[in-house]
Amino acid sequence: MKTNKLALLVASFIAMAVPAVHAYGQNSPVSISVYERARINAWQWFAAPPESETYGYVESLLRLGVAQQVRHWDWQLELSQPAVLGLPDNAVSPLPAQGQLGLGGTYFASSDNNTDPAAAFLKQGFLRYHFDHADRNLRLGRFEFFDGQETQPKNPVIAWVQANRSSNRLISNFGFTNAQRSFDGIDAHYGIGAWDVTAFAARADQGVFNMNGNPELNVDAQYLAVTRPAVNGHLLVRAFGIGYHDGRTGVTKTDNRPLPVRQADHKNIRLGTYGGNLIADIPAGHEDIDFLFWGVLQNGNWGTQSDSAGATALEGGLKLTSVATSPWLRGGWFRSTGDNNPTDNHHNTFFQLLPTPRLYARFPFYNLMNSTDSFVQVMDTPVKKLALRSDLHWLQLTSAQDFWYQGGGAFDNKVFGFVGRPANGHSSLATVADISADWQTTSQLAVNFYYAHASGKSTIGAIYPTDRNGQFGYVEFVYRWGIAQKKALAQ
Repeated sequence: MKTNKLALLVASFIAMAVPAVHAYGQNSPVSISVYERARINAWQWFAAPPESETYGYVESLLRLGVAQQVRHWDWQLELSQPAVLGLPDNAVSPLPAQGQLGLGGTYFASSDNNTDPAAAFLKQGFLRYHFDHADRNLRLGRFEFFDGQETQPKNPVIAWVQANRSSNRLISNFGFTNAQRSFDGIDAHYGIGAWDVTAFAARADQGVFNMNGNPELNVDAQYLAVTRPAVNGHLLVRAFGIGYHDGRTGVTKTDNRPLPVRQADHKNIRLGTYGGNLIADIPAGHEDIDFLFWGVLQNGNWGTQSDSAGATALEGGLKLTSVATSPWLRGGWFRSTGDNNPTDNHHNTFFQLLPTPRLYARFPFYNLMNSTDSFVQVMDTPVKKLALRSDLHWLQLTSAQDFWYQGGGAFDNKVFGFVGRPANGHSSLATVADISADWQTTSQLAVNFYYAHASGKSTIGAIYPTDRNGQFGYVEFVYRWGIAQKKALAQ
C-alpha cells in the first residue's frame, strides 16, 4: 500500500460529526476520535560505506476510535492504520556489528524488505467496569498500558516529571514508533483514600516496527504498583513489582555471550523487577525545585543463565516560576548494570523489558541497558503554545565487556527486539546535543520539530571508523479531533 488515502477519506467523513460529552455515571451516545500523526524523518547514521547512512522517509499513523459509556460500563474500539513511505533499501550493513543504520533500516528489515509497508489492525478493544468508587475499575481486552502513570497529579511539576522522566521506562506502548504496542489482558485500579493500587497482567502484541499489530507474542508481563501523593501534592511515591516472561525459545537472545552459545540457548526468560520512585516539588520562594529518584533490582533466569541486575536514576531541577516564560533547568545521572564476563553462567545486564525508550534517548541510537548517562536539559515556553527544550548528554557504557544496546523490546515472534553491538573493550559511547520545539498551533493541530547531533566516541569509532558522527531530525504534524485518549497518544 503506497498511501493511506482511503483511511484519510474515512477520517474526513467522520470529522463532520460532533461528539457529545456526558458525565460519568450516565448513558452517553457513541463518541468518535480521530488521531493522525505525519512525520518527515531525516537520518545520518554513523558511516558504514558502501551502505547508505543518509536518507529520509515519511511516516503516517492514523487512529480511529469509537467509545461509549453506559452507566457503570464503558467500552472502546480503535483501529490503527500505520504506513511508512520511502524507506531506504540499502541502510542495513552486511557486517553484523554495523547492522541496521538507524530506524529506516529497522523498519525495512522488520517489514520483509518492503520500502512502503502499511497495514491496518485493531489497536484497542476493551470493556471496563467502574465500581461505585470513582477510582476503582476493572478492564478486560486489548489496550495500551504505561507503567508509572497510574495517577494524574494535579501539581504540574510532578505531572511533567512523572510523564517524561519516571514513567514508561519498563512497560509502555513504544509510542514514538509507527505501529506502536498494545497488550491483551486485564488491568485494575483500586483507590482507597490517597492510595492507588494498580494491577496488570497481559501478553504483548506485535507492532512497533512491524506494521501488522494484530498477532499476540509469546511474551507476557504482570505488574503491581502502589502509588501515593503526600505533602499536599508536593510528593509522589510509588513502589512496584513486575514479572516478565519471554517464551519465544526459537529466537536468539541478545547478550554478550558468543553467538553459538546464544543460538543453542532455547530456555525461556523469566525475570522479576522490583523498585520504586519518589518525585518531589519543593517550593523555594517564587521558584520550584524538583527531585526524582528511580531505582530497580532484577533477578531470575536469562535462558540458561541466572540473572542479577539493577538500575538507578537521580535527577533534579530548578523552575523559575517568577519569570514570565518559566524557564526550567534540570540535570541528572542514570546508571544501569552491565555484564563483565561473557563466559560465566550469570547475566548481569539490566533488561528494559517493554518500554518507550525514546523518552530517555531522544536520538534513538541507544537505550537504558548497560548505560551510564549524565545530562543537563533546559526548557522554556517563550509563548503560551510553544515549548522549547534542549538536552546535552554524556553517554558511557557501564561495562566495556558488554554490548552497546538499542531497541525497545519484543515486537515480533521472529526477532528478539533488542539489538546489541560489541563494545570491543571501549566504554565511551557519545556526546549528544539536541533541540526541540513543540508548537500547539490550534486546539487540534500541533507542529513539532526535533534535531540532534551525536559525536561518537571510541565505542562507535571502533565499529564505524569512516565517520563516527550522526544526526537525526524530523518535522511532525499531529492532528487530534474528538474524544481521543491523550494520555495514550502523547507518548
